Amino acid sequence: MAAKEPSRAEHILLLAAVALVGLNLRPFITGIGPLAADISAQTGLDLKGISLLTLVPMFLMGVFAFAGPFLQARIGARRLVIASLAVLVIGSLLRLFATNGWQMVGTAALLGLGVAVIQAVFPGIIKQRFPRHVGVVMGLYSAMLMGGGALGAQAAPLIAAAGGWRVGLAWMAVPAVLALWLAARSLPRDSLARQGGASAAVMLRRPRVWLLMACFGLVNGGYATVVAWLAPFYREHGWSAAASGSLLAIVAVAQALAALVLPMLARQRDLRPWLWLTLAMQAAGFAALAFRPEVAPLAAAIALGAGLGGCFALSMIVALDHLPDPAEAGALSALMQGGGFLITALPPWVVAVLHDFTGGFTAGWLLHLVSAAVVAVLYWPVTPASYAAAMRAPASNAEGKQPANQEAVKNLPA
Repeated sequence: MAAKEPSRAEHILLLAAVALVGLNLRPFITGIGPLAADISAQTGLDLKGISLLTLVPMFLMGVFAFAGPFLQARIGARRLVIASLAVLVIGSLLRLFATNGWQMVGTAALLGLGVAVIQAVFPGIIKQRFPRHVGVVMGLYSAMLMGGGALGAQAAPLIAAAGGWRVGLAWMAVPAVLALWLAARSLPRDSLARQGGASAAVMLRRPRVWLLMACFGLVNGGYATVVAWLAPFYREHGWSAAASGSLLAIVAVAQALAALVLPMLARQRDLRPWLWLTLAMQAAGFAALAFRPEVAPLAAAIALGAGLGGCFALSMIVALDHLPDPAEAGALSALMQGGGFLITALPPWVVAVLHDFTGGFTAGWLLHLVSAAVVAVLYWPVTPASYAAAMRAPASNAEGKQPANQEAVKNLPA
């Protein structure tokens, strides 16, 4: 049954909640890079240990994207979002008391758990409450998510300069408290609908799902590496924490703008030319970092941000376009993000190992230059004409069974 549109007042309050929740999902990751040297000096974490502060949250984002439909059916999306925002508040405050590396990794796991659950269920809330404006509201959510990355990268070193690196990370509890209050006031009450889980096992037998996972994971692996190592890379070139954080903030701002603008420009059904454009921008940015990092760092940051942000948004649209049924499309999107984030978790650690082996970050930037080229090739067969055949139910499900989960959902007990 179609969701009832909210009133104007509810609409505005919900949009504010969407924006503020999205804003809280990345600062705890992007704030690490500019402060990595200080964190390492006072906690004893080496480069591989620092990479865990990105790897662990990304890994959890992957795991809980798979678990999202299960949790939502048994607990409810509203309760999960409110509880997860409370976890973000607690995890941020605990960083005031972290004295060693494993305590920092523990806070990263706690924060990653909160973000993972929100990311798994929040798009479903948007689909429920904005059925005729899903694309626009998802664009707002994505842009604020990436804007939160800019906020974390820019604010963390500035606040740390006044109060120390622990305060530079713990301040993120403040916007999380505001988001918690707004979510408690505005999010709709949980329903008993159980949708999306019945088709996951069937979808995982389709090669196209694994291809989308691989593309999403490789591209976002580039994002994770940029977040983890761009600021330390430029600090090795003599930049200050504030200056390197500003560069990372520029990446995040370019991401947010591209995530908003490129889907509006890409009107045709075949999005591959636009995806290839974003991959070319990524390749140009990584090549600049590998070969001429001091020549035009601002241009490289903008190219990377626009390429990564635009590719993220367009990848989500491609996944949703594969299936006409909203529940099925949402399940496919969740699976793509789940497998993708599991892949995304690895590159920052791999780049740290390459840094230890080679003495610099050049090998890591080249790794992502190659990844962009691989994704460009993988997207070649992803044409709109192929969507229906790629997502057709396997033969074992074709006779006497419903390929979509709508009939199965109707028969579930309330």
